[in-house]
Amino acid sequence: QVQLVESGGGLVQAGGSLRLSCAASGRTVSTNTMGWFRQAPGKERDFVASINWSGQGTYYTDSVKGRFTISRDNAKNTVYLQMNSLKPEDTAVYYCVARVGSHYYTGPADFGSWGQGTQVTVSS
Repeated sequence: QVQLVESGGGLVQAGGSLRLSCAASGRTVSTNTMGWFRQAPGKERDFVASINWSGQGTYYTDSVKGRFTISRDNAKNTVYLQMNSLKPEDTAVYYCVARVGSHYYTGPADFGSWGQGTQVTVSS
């Protein structure tokens, strides 16, 4: 099991930027696929982005392509989500996740480790 702690959420105006960070701990952190989900009020948790263990493979949901960038620093056991050109519809609680294996899985049940979440609010 991997322990995950998110930070970096907050309130930002539409068009602005935020960078989320996720500090991971555990014996096999550097070999895990890492990712981000988000959950808006009254909605299900949706996949946002994932990155494989080496950082060379990434995958994004269509609505954030070209605006969000996922990256990782294995020396720091940290994964990042750079969010640019934010829109009000990006408002949600963002969760850091981890799994063993491919980074192409996008269902919540495919990820065994979850952080507590960080709130991102984008005002219009």
